[in-house]
Amino acid sequence: MKKFSVILAVVIVLSLVLSACAPAATPAATEAPKKKVCQVTDTGGIDDKSFNATAWKGAQDAMSTYGWDAKYLESKEVADYEKNLNAFVEEKCDLIVTVGFLLGDATKAAAETNTDMKYTIVDFAYDPAIPNVVGQLFQTDEAAFLAGYLAAGMTKTGKVGTFGGLPIPPVTIFMDGFVRGVKHYNAVKGTAVEVLGYDLENPDKGLFTNSFDDQTKGKEFGINLMDEGADIIMPVAGPVGLGTAAAIKERGNAWLIGVDSDWFLTSPDYADITLTSVLKNMDKTTLEVVKEVEDGAFMGGTNVMGTLANGGVGLAPYHDLDAQVSAELKAEIEQLKADIIAGKIKLADIK
Repeated sequence: MKKFSVILAVVIVLSLVLSACAPAATPAATEAPKKKVCQVTDTGGIDDKSFNATAWKGAQDAMSTYGWDAKYLESKEVADYEKNLNAFVEEKCDLIVTVGFLLGDATKAAAETNTDMKYTIVDFAYDPAIPNVVGQLFQTDEAAFLAGYLAAGMTKTGKVGTFGGLPIPPVTIFMDGFVRGVKHYNAVKGTAVEVLGYDLENPDKGLFTNSFDDQTKGKEFGINLMDEGADIIMPVAGPVGLGTAAAIKERGNAWLIGVDSDWFLTSPDYADITLTSVLKNMDKTTLEVVKEVEDGAFMGGTNVMGTLANGGVGLAPYHDLDAQVSAELKAEIEQLKADIIAGKIKLADIK
């Protein structure tokens, strides 16, 4: 028994020694939390097939490009802006994206209250600048100028039309460029194509639905413009323009020019009447700001600008109507694009 006790004691001592010599267990590596981009929509909703949806694509691209998480909150009414912004502040999102001119005041209030948060707003720039906000602006008049020239070259009636959702800069800049494009065509070709719905000299007297979601108004405006002779129409009113598309499809004697996204792709029901679209590539500018945060290079108080030169704006392909556009007109539009980028054509000089 004594011998057994000695052996047991030796075993215990050896076990203790071996335990002391064994390497400590390595704790399981914890994965760093993902960064998060959070989007607050305007009242058009995330599936507006327009600027909310395009900006959301930029947030989704952040997921595939940088491994971020992305989420959104829809604003059903203006009162939701503040509530949704506060919700994302509580979540400590790494970047909050607000979409649209109408969120300007709410974004400003949130950013000035939560100075440690990072924000970017589509279609707005602050003066004076806010240190933790990056504005996203777009020279959409450059691309709309090409669309106006195209429309003037394609019209059979000598009349084209446009209308807006609200008389605010992100809307009227489309209409302004469109009219200048028609005027340039008239000057070059000696024609007299007329634009219905907008006047450079009296922009506030243009046609505006005062809505970005009432498709019934879009249909009414489209019918009225066609009744006045317009056979190509560019609605600048988000989903309201789908009402115009429906009216054109019913009539079957006009074409549509989409805005923000490529309507041939986003609204395939109207692909056969969509001549082209004026693209505002908010996905690219949104992803650019995400990259700044990812790289630790976020510079609030600044703006990113989408232009023809950097691909932030552009003209969509002619798709199913490509054969309707002459090779000569296509070449002229490509040359106009190059001349705008090179500074040879300045839109402000065309009146």
